[in-house]
Amino acid sequence: MTAHDPYASQTRSRAGGPANLANVTPSDDTDLPVVSQWIYLADGGAVTLTTAGGQTLTTPALNGGWHLIEATRIHATGTTASGIMVGW
Repeated sequence: MTAHDPYASQTRSRAGGPANLANVTPSDDTDLPVVSQWIYLADGGAVTLTTAGGQTLTTPALNGGWHLIEATRIHATGTTASGIMVGW
């Protein structure tokens, strides 16, 4: 399954926060339902993700809070952060 990108035909603006939020259960096999604009971590840590550009990588340990990241998947393997939500 490929994540739907509702912003693909629009010029993106980072002036405000997300209009929608969804809790995320990290998965090595399942994409997010939409491409994220933001990722929220309740408890900081590393996040393994696939970016909207198709790169898969593990971040260094991130602090809890909001992070401006466009992602299509949050992987379980390598992710130590918890309380993850995505916003779009």
